[in-house]
Amino acid sequence: MRIAVTGGKGGTGKSTIATALAVELARKKRVMLFDADVDCPNDYTILSVKRKEIETVRQMIPRFDLKKCTKCGLCSKVCMSNAILQIKGEYPVLIPDQCNGCGSCLISCPEGAISRSSKKIGTIYEGENMGVRLVMGELIPNQPISEFVVGAAKRVVDDSEKSYDHVITDTAAGTHCDVISALSGNDLALVVTEPTPLGAHDGELILQLLKLLGIPAKIVLNRSDIGKQEIVEAIAEKFGTEIISRIPYKKSILDSYSKGEPIKDGDIEKLAKEVVK
Repeated sequence: MRIAVTGGKGGTGKSTIATALAVELARKKRVMLFDADVDCPNDYTILSVKRKEIETVRQMIPRFDLKKCTKCGLCSKVCMSNAILQIKGEYPVLIPDQCNGCGSCLISCPEGAISRSSKKIGTIYEGENMGVRLVMGELIPNQPISEFVVGAAKRVVDDSEKSYDHVITDTAAGTHCDVISALSGNDLALVVTEPTPLGAHDGELILQLLKLLGIPAKIVLNRSDIGKQEIVEAIAEKFGTEIISRIPYKKSILDSYSKGEPIKDGDIEKLAKEVVK
């Protein structure tokens, strides 16, 4: 079973829930955890995993043959990421960190002066601890295309999925491209949110996305005692889903998280049973 742990708002406890759920399920089952928050992966720190590099992720960038270039400037005009600077009468200049590898410059060049090169944009790691195999991607800071790294890490997960009973995917916050890539192919999504106005607003956004993707969703209300639960209950009713777990703020969970220790808590045990029943 593939279970995504997601949510629109950052800081609601997605990684806390994902890692705790993975460790709890691993007591009896074979579990793989996929940290798909490649801009800021942290599951390996929570689980005290010593990670090992297994793959380099590269992205296409253009290479210019200045002998063929006529300085027409078309490559700069079609570059929507503003990665190509061209001053009239001068050769184009590439800003590699700005390039997203779309290839529009290569296609549009009338002189065939542009070919393919590549740059490193991220790394895939793996490791294991507490009975959980961890696969994670990490984007190099300031690179614009995190979904490429998510996709590369996801292929590693897909290749060994059959060896595990459960695959837990810990997504980034939000509803953007890398979250969509991480969510696709999951059997169930746990939307982790909090009973605050912003938590409810962003929780609704991710529920809208999951509805479009056709992925069943359940809500985990973390820090359930810090605000008004009824605002999240209203969203659950609107989308025809349910709140399957209400986890109050607990200092014991915070202490375990900060020490890189498995979270042992009755509410997590109940959530694990609810998810796989």
